[in-house]
Amino acid sequence: MKKRRFGLIGKSLVHSFSPAYFDAKFRKEGISDARYEAYELAHIVEINKLFEDQIDGLNVTLPYKEAVIPYLDKMDPAALEIGAVNCISREGSGYTGYNTDWLGFLLSLKSLLGDERPSALVLGDGGASKAIGYALTMLNINYEVISRKLRGKSYQQLTESDISNNRLIINATSLGMFPHTDEKPEIPYEGIHDEHFLFDVVYNPEKTLFLTLGAKQGAHIQNGYEMLVLQAEESWKIWNRKI
Repeated sequence: MKKRRFGLIGKSLVHSFSPAYFDAKFRKEGISDARYEAYELAHIVEINKLFEDQIDGLNVTLPYKEAVIPYLDKMDPAALEIGAVNCISREGSGYTGYNTDWLGFLLSLKSLLGDERPSALVLGDGGASKAIGYALTMLNINYEVISRKLRGKSYQQLTESDISNNRLIINATSLGMFPHTDEKPEIPYEGIHDEHFLFDVVYNPEKTLFLTLGAKQGAHIQNGYEMLVLQAEESWKIWNRKI
């Protein structure tokens, strides 16, 4: 039996979630016609070899969620609007880019917020941040992006009042991810109180320094594990549509 081939592309994948998740999923569900592998690419142009080999589907992680777009034949409307891709599917003779991050985030955030829709600060302006912004718009949540770059407000401009007045704070960066667990977004944590919600897209460690400091101030916290599971399952649905 010829196995369908799926995988994850990124620059450094030693501690990545997806390969172990899909291996376990395939074993648990008795899926014997598929395999999932990690493909570390030194440069995004190397994706052409995977396309030439007709790989069936890919997930995309840092730093290629935006850089991969010119190599695709089509874009799903949501991915096009977001401007970032984390899922690729072979469809016909070409490859289509999707974004499942936004839906994974939206569903996970709703489980944290319940019926509340507080204004938000999104820390970081990369591919994950763009998907998060799309989801926040879908939920009618006003948000502001905080960046090290010259777009929007910078970390240095953030005041304790900014933190206090925006009760949802989302770390959309890799700060605090294993093995750099002593890192955190540099924000005025003293502005956080017990009506705050802190969401971190990082899932390893389970509680980052960002979440730990927020919890000490009484905030409700959530890491990125549930978001990852939800986006992975949505990728699997996309890959299996043609079966």
